[in-house]
Amino acid sequence: MLSGIFNYDNPVWRFIGKFCDVLILNVLWLICSIPIVTVGASTTAVYYVTLKLVRDEEGPTIRSFFKSFKENFKQATVLWLIMLAVGCLLGFDLYFFLGIQKTPSTFRTIMVAVFGGFSLIYLFVLLFVFPLQARFYNPIKRTLFNAFFISVRHALHSLGILAMDIGLVLVALFVLPMLQALLFLFGFPLLAFMNSYVIVGIFDKYMPKKEDDEIEIS
Repeated sequence: MLSGIFNYDNPVWRFIGKFCDVLILNVLWLICSIPIVTVGASTTAVYYVTLKLVRDEEGPTIRSFFKSFKENFKQATVLWLIMLAVGCLLGFDLYFFLGIQKTPSTFRTIMVAVFGGFSLIYLFVLLFVFPLQARFYNPIKRTLFNAFFISVRHALHSLGILAMDIGLVLVALFVLPMLQALLFLFGFPLLAFMNSYVIVGIFDKYMPKKEDDEIEIS
């Protein structure tokens, strides 16, 4: 019985081991995201590891993180800067119509609805763009298109991921403060790890025969 408990192939130990990997990923992600401009590369590297963890394809966590960070640095950085610019633009537009343009009018209501819809699509794309960069080789334009297409085609999954991530953060902040320590320890990689369980199931539908082939969506 004891040999079974202390067997490192035991599902419990494997689960604990994965959370240790997530803890390590949080440290790496924080350090590598400090310059801000490198957030895209570090986020891609996190998903590179978490997608493997979910598939039980564990390897050396630190080595795998920096392997992806180096290989995807240029393209992931461009993707991050594009998403950051679009996010700032949408944020400003929403702030303008909600915070500055406070006079009720039909035009204001329409514009808030329009930019609210664009913001939701933006969040959908943001959910998938870095996992796609981590898992598939594609040009930047194709990666953005695939992120949009997959997130909209699987809108219920996208909404579920958003609800799960936002719900966990809100519960930690306002309902169960004890969860704040959990989020502090595991940070964004914890969300990425949970998201990866859903994302892997979606990616399997589009998996090419060879891992380094371009993803084909029809």
